[in-house]
Amino acid sequence: MTRCSATERARAIQPFHVMALLARARELEAAGRSIVHMEIGEPDFPTPEPVIRAVTRAIAEGDVHYTPATGLVALREAISAWYADQGVEVEAGRIVVTPGASGALLLVLGVLLDPGQAVMMADPGYPCNRNFVRFLEGQSQLVEVDSTTGYQLTAELIDRHWQANTTAVLVASPSNPTGTLIGEAELQAIYQMVKQRGGCLIVDEIYHGLIYDGASRSALAIAEDVIVINSFSKYFGLTGWRAGWLVVPASLLPDIDRLAQNLFLAAPTPAQHAALAALQPETLAILEQRREEFHRRRDYLLPSLRELGFDIPVTPQGAFYLYANCERFCDDSFDFARRLLEEAGVAITPGLDFGHNRPEKHLRFAYTTSMEQLEEGVARLAAALVPP
Repeated sequence: MTRCSATERARAIQPFHVMALLARARELEAAGRSIVHMEIGEPDFPTPEPVIRAVTRAIAEGDVHYTPATGLVALREAISAWYADQGVEVEAGRIVVTPGASGALLLVLGVLLDPGQAVMMADPGYPCNRNFVRFLEGQSQLVEVDSTTGYQLTAELIDRHWQANTTAVLVASPSNPTGTLIGEAELQAIYQMVKQRGGCLIVDEIYHGLIYDGASRSALAIAEDVIVINSFSKYFGLTGWRAGWLVVPASLLPDIDRLAQNLFLAAPTPAQHAALAALQPETLAILEQRREEFHRRRDYLLPSLRELGFDIPVTPQGAFYLYANCERFCDDSFDFARRLLEEAGVAITPGLDFGHNRPEKHLRFAYTTSMEQLEEGVARLAAALVPP
């Protein structure tokens, strides 16, 4: 008799360690405890009303059938117009609508990566990136970064760490977990270095709309062969709708199209209608108000955590995260996060989820909850961290 068992590849995929903390937080809440959630990277705002109206109308009219694998033409054109409003020209034909940014990353890596080839990325970084590479039998080439480079790769680091099997470089701006940006001049230098080395540059711009200090153009302004991933989950707030997009060079489009047809046929049609409505002026005005609220939250939480003794050497310019060194308080951030949850009722993500670069000394705080809740969380932390 045969027995089904998981492959080595599947067993190598790491879980989100914060999910164990989240599960415990839910248990405590079910038992009547009040928990301040600063662990989840999900905007706390509801789906904007114009989006709900548009999707309700599309469903009522029966517009829920399959779309082309690359997405609704109207949506691709709307994304192109959104870039044009930012001074970046992107042909709608180079845009592919995907089931979230995860679908976009899977398509990109599926087209670019052969087994054994490596993708260079920063450590700390978003865990799914390296897990996707492993799933496709590639190698994640993690480069440790710190505050001296804003926790980002640089052209110099890429040149120094390039290997014979490196085929692509993946950067994120703004990044998860640090919220930092790559400046336009440095991003241009990175592109030139990757091109010189014969690789591909992939830029994760999932948080690109959530920028608080100055302006930052899309990496698509640099060259047409830069590959960009974006999502309707973060700035647009449509997390559960699962809609994202990908911009690729025209030469890759046939391969991307064919792979999309086979992997998931197309992004969910109702979600595409939601995304289309999210790009309309009425919705964008709402989203800008929400961006300002995230900005206000950052400007409260950042100095508050520093005053408590957390070391945050770089002010994040975007996203909604603060990546804090906590070694003043502990030598095991996972155990520390667990104790703060149990004793103070504050849920925070331990650094273990973001790589191998001193994770035990770091925590990620997400300001994806109300100002009132953030103030309560800081008060609880202050009480818990002060010796009796």
